Amino acid sequence: MYKRFVRPILFRISCERIHDLTVKALRLAGLVPGGRALLGALYAHRSPRLEKEVFGMRFANPVGLAAGFDKNAECFRQLGALGFGFVEVGTVTPRAQSGNPKPRLFRLPQDRGLVNRMGLNNYGMEAVARNLRKPHRGLIVGVNISKNSLTPNENAPADYLKVFRRLYQWADYFVVNVSCPNVAQMTALQNRQSIADILVQLLEFRRGQNNYRPILLKISPDLTSEQVDDMIEVVVSHSLDGIVATNTAVSREGLTTPAATVARIGNGGMSGAPLTARSLETVRYISDKTQGRIPIIASGGIMTPEDARNMLDAGADLVQVYSGMIYEGPSIVKRICRYLKHVDATTPTMD
Repeated sequence: MYKRFVRPILFRISCERIHDLTVKALRLAGLVPGGRALLGALYAHRSPRLEKEVFGMRFANPVGLAAGFDKNAECFRQLGALGFGFVEVGTVTPRAQSGNPKPRLFRLPQDRGLVNRMGLNNYGMEAVARNLRKPHRGLIVGVNISKNSLTPNENAPADYLKVFRRLYQWADYFVVNVSCPNVAQMTALQNRQSIADILVQLLEFRRGQNNYRPILLKISPDLTSEQVDDMIEVVVSHSLDGIVATNTAVSREGLTTPAATVARIGNGGMSGAPLTARSLETVRYISDKTQGRIPIIASGGIMTPEDARNMLDAGADLVQVYSGMIYEGPSIVKRICRYLKHVDATTPTMD
């Protein structure tokens, strides 16, 4: 029903407008008595067999929503009601920022992809802190953090620490985002020294806290194998809790959308189906390289239940969707969960 009737209507409206309306609708659902319960009845699929322990936390299921949808933690509880096992909010910066000029979000229907150059628009850490205070028992909430766009890279560690400190008591885990291609010079932070400068302050602060919050590093799909090796070395040497693979891609290889259309869209990070193969390759590479010792959240190009299963088989511990929900609708979480439960139930065990 979604793909036949709803999506054609939605796709007549600009991407960002639909996104904003969806967030508002979810916020409204949270204000209506029984609204979240209704969302759960329609879209969630719960089963003890889907539960999974990662980072020392118990996830209701391994399917999460990637950062970028609920930038300001406005509707994470309603998203949890849709059946997500965890929701990653953000990206959050110390100060509010409006992001890049519009239009900045584009669909590539022929490729089932999205291109965005949002520029980490968000209301800032204080607004997110107020929203995260809402109770969310049973739902794990991560926070994706970064620096403000106008902050020079040499001052980036202070920005990351500000957000980390401010939101520490409200988040279940944190993701250090140094791989967004939509902020000038941010990807230049993807080197061992720059990341180490950021992490040393976060780790020092965490050591002084009573509660332990896992810290993960989100990496770009555009990295070479040698650069991925560097990121693995950073994670291992600083005893980080995991890797998110991957962010959006700069590459435009393999698209069926006419080159002229792609050129008119311009710069931005690619997500969706064009990223599936590269994300899967990166997940498998990290898992093989580390012999499965580093937990991995697979993010990027998960458009079907089979994509989710492939990521888990390649070594991911958890998966995240975003573009898949845009193209497949909110029922994608239920479909993935049902598929995973069925496949796991029918897979023979080795004695």
